[in-house]
Amino acid sequence: MEKKDEKQGFDFWNDHSLEFLEMAMKRDYQEKVTFCDGYGKSVRKGCRDTIEFFLMEKEGRIDAISYDLKGCLFSHACANTIIKLAGNRSVDKALNITAQDIVDFLKTLPENEMHSADHALKAFHLAVSQVLEKK
Repeated sequence: MEKKDEKQGFDFWNDHSLEFLEMAMKRDYQEKVTFCDGYGKSVRKGCRDTIEFFLMEKEGRIDAISYDLKGCLFSHACANTIIKLAGNRSVDKALNITAQDIVDFLKTLPENEMHSADHALKAFHLAVSQVLEKK
C-alpha cells in the first residue's frame, strides 16, 4: 500500500493538522533577548540549522519564552509547540516535555522531520537547565 503523498501528492494546506499549520506559521515569539534567566542554543550538524531559546522565570514558573531560529518550517512548528506546552509551567516540570509531546501535539509532523523536535527540545532544555543552575 502506497502512502498518500507518494501516490496522490501531499497537499500541504489540507493534509496537515490545524495545530501543525498554526505552529509552523506563528512568529509571535520569535525574537532575540539580551537579558534572560535561561539561554540555550543548538546547532544541527550537517544542515547547520540553529535554534536559540530565551527564558524568563518568576517565582519558579516560566514567565516568558522566546526563540530565534535559522532553519526550516518544521523547526518553527516545534519551537512554537514547546512554547505552548511550557507556558506558565514550573521550571522543574518544563524539563519533562519530550519530543513525543511535540509530535503528539502537532499530529502531522512528517516522520523524516522528527529530528526537528529533538533539535528544538535540546536548545529548550539547555535554557531550562541554566535557570535551574542559578537557583
